[in-house]
Amino acid sequence: MKTWNQLFIRHGWLVKEVERNVFDCSDEREENISFLLKSLEKVGAKFTFDGKQLHIQSEPVHEKTWIRVLDFEYRGRTEELFFDFEHDQIKIEQLDTYIAGVIRQLNRLGFRTVMSCDGHEHRKPSITFSDPAQMDEIVNLFQWLGVYRLRERRPVQTRPQLFLSVKRSFLLELAEKLSFVQKDWLEKGETFFDEQFFQNKLDRLLSISGESGNENNIRRFVIEQLTPFVDHIAIDHYGNILAEKTGRQFGPVILLNAHLDTFEPIVPGRKIIKKGNIWSSDTGILGADDRAGVAILLQIAEQIHRHSNIGTVKFAFTVEEEIGLVGAKHVEDYFLWNVDAAIVVDRRGKGDIVTSFGESIPYCHSLYGQFFELVALKAGQSEWKCTRGGSSDTHIWASHGIESVNLSVGYGNEHTDSEFLDVTACFRTYQLVKEAILQRELLKMVLRTIRREQEQERMEGRINRVFIIR
Repeated sequence: MKTWNQLFIRHGWLVKEVERNVFDCSDEREENISFLLKSLEKVGAKFTFDGKQLHIQSEPVHEKTWIRVLDFEYRGRTEELFFDFEHDQIKIEQLDTYIAGVIRQLNRLGFRTVMSCDGHEHRKPSITFSDPAQMDEIVNLFQWLGVYRLRERRPVQTRPQLFLSVKRSFLLELAEKLSFVQKDWLEKGETFFDEQFFQNKLDRLLSISGESGNENNIRRFVIEQLTPFVDHIAIDHYGNILAEKTGRQFGPVILLNAHLDTFEPIVPGRKIIKKGNIWSSDTGILGADDRAGVAILLQIAEQIHRHSNIGTVKFAFTVEEEIGLVGAKHVEDYFLWNVDAAIVVDRRGKGDIVTSFGESIPYCHSLYGQFFELVALKAGQSEWKCTRGGSSDTHIWASHGIESVNLSVGYGNEHTDSEFLDVTACFRTYQLVKEAILQRELLKMVLRTIRREQEQERMEGRINRVFIIR
């Protein structure tokens, strides 16, 4: 269920939520406010409007219900947009239903549009822009937002047009993403842009409660975020989210894993205290164990869309990890049959590559841990070192014979009211995981070497048993 704020943003209104369900409408044009109020009346919402502030007393409606009210025959077919650069002249009713939010946000950022179409589910959505000189910046913006398949038309005598290879429903997600973007972000480069969205994702995840056995809300959110970026997704019989992005190239099948549950409930209404790169909670646990790992995996899912030279990546968001790795234990064997290597993101601190449970139970061959040290060095992250660690879902994947590691994600004092998260360290873990996935050929070589050594050990063991028998 979306909030009223999300419904307004996704469908084109530029109003500011000053507190829950209270909106400052002073920057929105009169015609658009009128359309908003009529739409609220049609869904039966209770509200008051004093000319500047909108107060809504009703709970938000389902987005499908909201769309049915906003949509009407021939909507968007009369779109002719003319701008002065002092005032936003767009009327939401003139825009196609699914693309209105994207258009309003683009114009907020200074990218003036003159025509648009949401594709009506039988062709690609398209946007026509007024200034050809902005097109490189616009293309970068869309690609950084995860829209990597674009087709441009830049005619000499007419205005440039962009076609987006996305489903119509994804335009609503795109509008919500655009609402977080500030104009100056585009000047700071892709890494800065990536980090801002990562932190925003973290913030949202940390606001969703979901202690062991009560993961419904966080599961719904993760499914919603993950679905556009994977080829297969399902909830298994125990409540784990299992998904796959099928690779176009032959290569190692990698399992990425984080757990959905927190040690205890997140206190309703708590605030996240942000002091530089250190986040904490004003009351109760922060929940970074393991929402930090969940954020990393969701960001990875969005990013690997851009790359065709990777193998298959599987995702396992497990439940009830905090009470004994229960969810991971219930993952069916068939999901793991072709997995070559696993990366778990659920370790406290910074720079740890956990390769064993204490000194007694190895999670992987030493070469697999060294692979991450090498990838980290190449990425300029020399702090990463192999070490021993404690229990995690890594234990389960290793028991299936899968080369597995658990990586630090930056949290500390987990399971206590003093829990904190170093968001910079968390983002660096995301960068390391992404780079490890892209190092397909190197990982293939490492895994091949490990298999050869293991086969040689098995052969020597069989020979030794023959001599003992004789």
